[in-house]
Amino acid sequence: MEQLRKAIESQGIGIGQDVVKVDMFLNHRIDTALLFAMGEAWAEEFRAEKPTVVLTVEASGIAMAVAAAHALGDIPLVFAKKSATVVQNEEMVQAPVYSFTHKTRNMIRIDRKYLPAGSRVLIIDDFLADGEAVRGMMSLCEKQNANVVGVGIAIEKGFQPGGKKLREAGVHLKSLAIVDEIRDGRLILRDE
Repeated sequence: MEQLRKAIESQGIGIGQDVVKVDMFLNHRIDTALLFAMGEAWAEEFRAEKPTVVLTVEASGIAMAVAAAHALGDIPLVFAKKSATVVQNEEMVQAPVYSFTHKTRNMIRIDRKYLPAGSRVLIIDDFLADGEAVRGMMSLCEKQNANVVGVGIAIEKGFQPGGKKLREAGVHLKSLAIVDEIRDGRLILRDE
């Protein structure tokens, strides 16, 4: 997606060999025009799959998931929570997820009634590195007998195994940009 590529090239920063810092426009300060263009790009890619719900993990994926859900005709959006609350009970379904960014293990959870059996789920997230968050969300769907019809990612780290593993498993994956390398602080993007 050209608009995202330009933002990454002009404002993105590579830290070390594996950190992609794009918080100026994607997940701390959000470029809303870019956000809604991303939602339209995912809707174009996945509309034929007829998703009935969008699923993401709090917090960075929420804005992108809203844009995708809106572009798909205002379908519902569910976000998995990372921390327990006093209102959680046996109606929650959960899965463990290791966060590459935060270097922590979280238990993500959703209320069962928000993801009914037979739902056609489009997973949306900001980053794909090792694929832990996506696999965790897919696990939630499996436990609910919901069907994952696709995975939309803003930025895939092509130098990490997540995207390759998902594609090899037959997942319909659409990454709007793929960073292949970090070189001297610059993010090197894969040609489309």
